Amino acid sequence: MYRADSDEFAFTRIFTTTGDRVDTRLSGASLRYAAIAALGVSWLPADSQPALLGGHRIDDFVTLLVERQAASRNLGDIALVAWSAAQIGHPLLNDALRRLREADRGTAPEYVVECAWVVSALATARAQADVEEHLAQARQRLLDSVLPGSPLFPHTTGPGLVKSYRDHVACFADQVYPVQALARLHHSGDDPTALAVARTTAEQICRLQGPEGQWWWHYDARTGEIIEGYPVYTVHQHAMGPMALLDLAEAGGGDYAKPIRRGLRWLLGPAELGGAAEPMLLDDEGLTVRKVFRGDPRKIVRGLHTLTTRVRRGLRLPLVNRVFRPTSLDRECRPYEFGWLYFAWLATLDSPQRSEAAGRLASEAKGR
Repeated sequence: MYRADSDEFAFTRIFTTTGDRVDTRLSGASLRYAAIAALGVSWLPADSQPALLGGHRIDDFVTLLVERQAASRNLGDIALVAWSAAQIGHPLLNDALRRLREADRGTAPEYVVECAWVVSALATARAQADVEEHLAQARQRLLDSVLPGSPLFPHTTGPGLVKSYRDHVACFADQVYPVQALARLHHSGDDPTALAVARTTAEQICRLQGPEGQWWWHYDARTGEIIEGYPVYTVHQHAMGPMALLDLAEAGGGDYAKPIRRGLRWLLGPAELGGAAEPMLLDDEGLTVRKVFRGDPRKIVRGLHTLTTRVRRGLRLPLVNRVFRPTSLDRECRPYEFGWLYFAWLATLDSPQRSEAAGRLASEAKGR
C-alpha cells in the first residue's frame, strides 16, 4: 500500500475478485495511516522494516512524518506522528511534541479518538521529554468526557462537532482507543483512576460482544447499550479489539483472553455469511475484506436507530434489521489495519507476558 511515486501510504486499496483473480488499485493518501503503519512496523526486526516502508529505515520514515506533520491541522494525525516519534525515541521528538502542543486546543471540543491518541503519545514520551503539564490536561479531558453513570466514552468531548440528533452515538473506536490510552497512562505513571475507567469500558464492550464474537459498531454513550451493531469491521476483530484489551491486561486491568479469542474466530467464517462464504483474510494477496455490512441505502438502519434512540433510550426497530440483513462485503483494505495488527500482537509494556499471551491466543484461534 506504499505509493512510491509520492513516498506516502495510500488511504485505501480497493479490490475486486473474479474467480481466482484479484484486481487491486490504490486510492488517496493518508498521513494518519502512515503514522499508524510506523507504530506497528516499529515492533518488527530492523531488517524487516524497510520492505514495508518504501525502502526507508524506520527513523528516516518517521523523519518524513514529522516534516509532514508541520503542514497538518488535524489533531489526530499530529498526535499519531508524535506517538510514532516517541515510540522509537526519534531525534525530532521535541519538534513533534511542540507541534502537538500548538495543535491541541485544550478546552475546545475534540473527537474522543483523537484525544485518546494525544494521551497515548504523551504517555509514551514522558520518559524522554517534559510533557507532564500537557499530559495532565489531556488525561483530565479524556476522563471528563464520559457522561455521569455511563460505562462508555462518547464520540466527542463537547457539543458542536456533530449534529445534535446524533450526539449520543459513540462507536467502537471511541471505546478502544481510550481504553488503550488509559492503560498505557497507568503503566507509565501509576494512575489507578485511569486504569479503573479503562476497565469499566472494556468490561462493557466485552459484555455486549456478539454471540459469534462480533465487536459491534455503534453504542449509546448515555446508557452504554448498543444502537446498531453493523458494520462489523475486520480490523476490530484482529487488531483494535485485541490491541486495547491486551494493553489493559498487561497494565493489570484484567483477563480478556476469551473475548479476544471469540473475536478472532469470527474472521474464520462470519456467521452473517453462513460461515463458508468468501474468506475475510486473503493471505496470498495480503488483504482483508474491510467489513460485513447491511448494504442498506444511505445507511438507513443506522439513521433510524439513531433517531429512535434519541427519542427514547433503547427504542429500536426490529423490522428494518430483518429487511436489511448484514450480508454485504466491503472489498477494500487500509494500511492502518496492518499497522494496528503488528502493534496488537507484537507491542509490549515492558512485559514478556504480553508476547507470550498474544502468541498463545493467535495459535489457539488458528487451530480452531
